[in-house]
Amino acid sequence: MFNNSSKIMFMMMLIMGTIISISANSWMSAWMGLEINLLAFIPLMSDNKLMSTEASLKYFLMQTLASSTLLFAMIIFMMNLKMNFKNITEMMIFSALLLKMGSAPFHFWFPTVLEGLTWLNSLMLMTWQKIAPMMLISYIIIKPLMIISIILSSLIGALGGLNQTSLRKLMAYSSINHLSWMLMAMYNSNLLWMNYFLFYSFLTMLMIFMFNLFKISHINQLFMLKFNSKILIFFLMCNLLSLGGLPPFLGFFPKWIVIQSLTLNNQLFLLMFMVLMALITLYFYIRLSYNAFMLNYYENNWMICSFYNMKLFKILMFFSFFSMIGFFTTSSLYYNF
Repeated sequence: MFNNSSKIMFMMMLIMGTIISISANSWMSAWMGLEINLLAFIPLMSDNKLMSTEASLKYFLMQTLASSTLLFAMIIFMMNLKMNFKNITEMMIFSALLLKMGSAPFHFWFPTVLEGLTWLNSLMLMTWQKIAPMMLISYIIIKPLMIISIILSSLIGALGGLNQTSLRKLMAYSSINHLSWMLMAMYNSNLLWMNYFLFYSFLTMLMIFMFNLFKISHINQLFMLKFNSKILIFFLMCNLLSLGGLPPFLGFFPKWIVIQSLTLNNQLFLLMFMVLMALITLYFYIRLSYNAFMLNYYENNWMICSFYNMKLFKILMFFSFFSMIGFFTTSSLYYNF
């Protein structure tokens, strides 16, 4: 078990690895940054628990496979054996980066790894660990492969979360679905996917801090929260619906911008397909939220509110309120620009 100073050192290495990757001027430097990032994140994942150790081992094997594929493709590309290999090496690099961030069809490791992590490590895996691969993918966009990944990520992220009772797996499939929207935004504009990623990271951070504060891991534990605080469960479910992209919450704003971009570029088939898959993700979010929004339900009068960190709770409530009304602010700013 690492002490706090060791964790701070690994966190600095994690940030440094990502910065090296996104600021690299060659693929070899980008690969080195990804490896530093990997070697710093593995110790943070392990906390002497069986599930965390298994998750860190799976993550290490998948990232090693992606890194070796990326390195092999770079060696072939730099040797310049034949020009016929150029397209193959670009496809290998693109596929390795998709595997690194857990996008479909290379998503198979992502839900199982996320299931074994703590909530804070899950937050890092769903947000920070996607920055470097996404930035590198924006340098080498292969349109046919990207369209395939967008369609599969949207489909798998929507259908995979339907029968889940674990909130970690549900958040994992939600992350895969959001990856399809980010890749679609990247397909049209680099600035667009960065804006989408910022909104997604903010909403995911808000949800995971709530889950971590109240030690929630499964759906049935959500229903116990309404016995403690009606306000808490209301804000929690509003954040879930915002993460799903339901208007008029803040999470709808980045999807609205992507929808507008697809409409302007006449990509109507992809637009219709992704909106349909987004409706499926909203279905399992609304399924979680249904009891919270019921006006009449049975409750135990003898259970009392027991928040062990009231200051953090108030901060989360403030940001949850911003998540509810932030759509009107951002939409007005968008129209002004």
